[in-house]
Amino acid sequence: MILNRTDLALVLAEIAPALRGGWTQKIHQPHAHTIVLDIRMPGETHRLLISCDPNNARLHLTTGSHLNPPTPPPFCQFLRAHFQGARLDDIHQIENDRLVELQMTSRDGPRVIMCELTGPKANILVLDVERRILRDCTRQCTNVGQAYEPPGQGDAPQKPAPSRFTGCVGGRHPVSDAIDTYYREQESGRAGDRLKTERLRILKKTLKKELRLIEAWRSDLAKAAAYRDYARYGELIKANLGSIAKGTDQIEVTDYFDDQLPTMTIPLDPMKSPQGNMDDYFRKHRKHLAAERELTPRIEQAELGLARLRQELHEIEQGTWTPPATPSPWLRVATSPTARAIAQQRGPFRRFTSTDGLPIFVGRNARENDELTFGLAKSDDLWLHARGTPGSHVVVRLEKGTDPPLETLRDAATLALLYSDLKKSGKGDVIYTRRKWVKKAKGQAPGAVIVTQEKSVHISLDKIRLDTLKNRTSHE
Repeated sequence: MILNRTDLALVLAEIAPALRGGWTQKIHQPHAHTIVLDIRMPGETHRLLISCDPNNARLHLTTGSHLNPPTPPPFCQFLRAHFQGARLDDIHQIENDRLVELQMTSRDGPRVIMCELTGPKANILVLDVERRILRDCTRQCTNVGQAYEPPGQGDAPQKPAPSRFTGCVGGRHPVSDAIDTYYREQESGRAGDRLKTERLRILKKTLKKELRLIEAWRSDLAKAAAYRDYARYGELIKANLGSIAKGTDQIEVTDYFDDQLPTMTIPLDPMKSPQGNMDDYFRKHRKHLAAERELTPRIEQAELGLARLRQELHEIEQGTWTPPATPSPWLRVATSPTARAIAQQRGPFRRFTSTDGLPIFVGRNARENDELTFGLAKSDDLWLHARGTPGSHVVVRLEKGTDPPLETLRDAATLALLYSDLKKSGKGDVIYTRRKWVKKAKGQAPGAVIVTQEKSVHISLDKIRLDTLKNRTSHE
């Protein structure tokens, strides 16, 4: 859902007075079509979010956390080069349309950030003092260097639609807050849909693997069943060892295990000694006993697990599924041997599952931090910690050669902030790196580390995200 003209008029009337005259401190581009400007005013900083996403074009203040990709996109680099430290002279809507103009004074002189929040062709453009196009966010503009012309909206005037945020109350910026909350809830819903889709994929893959495994176990059990009577054969050979010549391929013996005492022919391996044949029969009978002892309960347990998997699959298909608070022990959530080992591993750490289904581990104290970082974590795992303050070590298990999904990075950074001394302030910077760049601080207390390479992200505690993470807690 994109903001309509009335929505934009309401939110601009509310936030423009709070932004005029402010200075741009930081610029982020968390998503391909979204930029966030940190506007500093005396005593406070506002975060202005502008999105030209065709399905969610909007402009409002935001209090939520927005993680950046590891490398800023080219448009973000351009904005930082030209607008870091720029003054926001004015922000206003053009002709009651879905166009918003930010008039800036940058190091290069007057500049304009033009926000076309018009749906399928929404865009964010940078204009010079002569209103020539310098750069655009979506790269769909073919007139760079030429004079800017606003998009045509058709000849017939349209009656403005009513705002969906009329009547919002509470706070300094109620309309902006309501818009921000609405889109964060939408994102949370999409995250839930992604989780459901991923769970469905894992369920189907796991069902297929479990069925193949059960089939293999049953095949092994059937093969071992052929050795059921081999202890009897071994005992009969043992009773006749002295009469068996080496190189004999069979022996006829009296079966004294049968009350009728029939004569029985037992095959022998002529390449083995009589003692070797006897040992071979006893060994194969032990294999039968081991298979009965180990495979039968394993198959029974796996079949119970299959029933639960099928039930969960049915719930997803019927729309009645909710994410389990604790992952099912029979569900091999991890699809690789490494991740399966982690799923089955037990430990004292707090455990969560990210939006993308990846395991997140959080240390509870200095000893656990040390054990988590230098015991459990592997070199390519993601490691996080709140910057410059005591707090938990956080580790995200990653497959070698893979990068953390942005939502997983956001989840893990939120947990690092939550379990640190920055929790009370509700916001702060979190550093993240690969585990291989974290070293023990020699001569220091357990949990003290030195990080040789790092990146950072600014995080604000998001109640919706925290509630979702706590609902997916793996182990407390």
